[in-house]
Amino acid sequence: MIAVYSTLIVFTVSLIVIRVATVGLAMTGLSKDLSHFQALSAFTGSGFTTKESEDIVNHPVRRRIAMHLMMLGHVGVVLAIPSVILSFLNTDRGSAHWADRASFRLGVMTSGLLILYLLANNKRIEQVMWRINSWALSRLGRVQVHDYTRLLRVGHDFVISELHVRHGEWLADHTLQELALNHEGMLVLGVEKPGGDYMGAPRGSTRLEEGDCLIVYGRQETLEKLAARQAGMEGNIEHMLAVTRQLDVIETEQHEDPRR
Repeated sequence: MIAVYSTLIVFTVSLIVIRVATVGLAMTGLSKDLSHFQALSAFTGSGFTTKESEDIVNHPVRRRIAMHLMMLGHVGVVLAIPSVILSFLNTDRGSAHWADRASFRLGVMTSGLLILYLLANNKRIEQVMWRINSWALSRLGRVQVHDYTRLLRVGHDFVISELHVRHGEWLADHTLQELALNHEGMLVLGVEKPGGDYMGAPRGSTRLEEGDCLIVYGRQETLEKLAARQAGMEGNIEHMLAVTRQLDVIETEQHEDPRR
């Protein structure tokens, strides 16, 4: 039975490693789905020649995460295969109860893998793990944190992006009217709550809380600065400076094209 438990431990550790790597990749600017796909791809050694793969290779932090995943993935395979084989070899084939013991071990392993699968796909557990991993990686300072994810490049430097609200940030515990993001040249298209509820075209009275995910339209540089903005006086000053920059941009655009 030790080999069976060892196999389950290897799968559990592998799952945790993939989850941590997913958070790490997402913190560099990739979407959650793409981060999970690339983490699983690197860990299992499955190569896909896509533009997203080039984004991994060309980014130093993402490249380092992928490299560690590849090494850990090979180690996991080396540990898992012998454990699975030993789980059914060490059952004393000469015994009359060999078939029963083998079936019992197979049942334990199957049940364990099923439980792991259910836990891995539980939304509540995923949210808790995401917060813990994000906090740990931020504390360690091993990953360059960007709390926004580019979803769609619309034109020029305008993008539609996800922007996550975290504790201690300028966005948290304020209504959209109080934040006045439109004065900075940004438009909030929707707000996704931690429980999965989605609010399309939110009103000014909508209050942002920790764990919310905003779908925002605006200039990429402005979104990056907003993602790193902290609460307090410093954040308020950055907001006023951003508003001033936006007014300058509007004035310049109107000067270049009076029809605006």
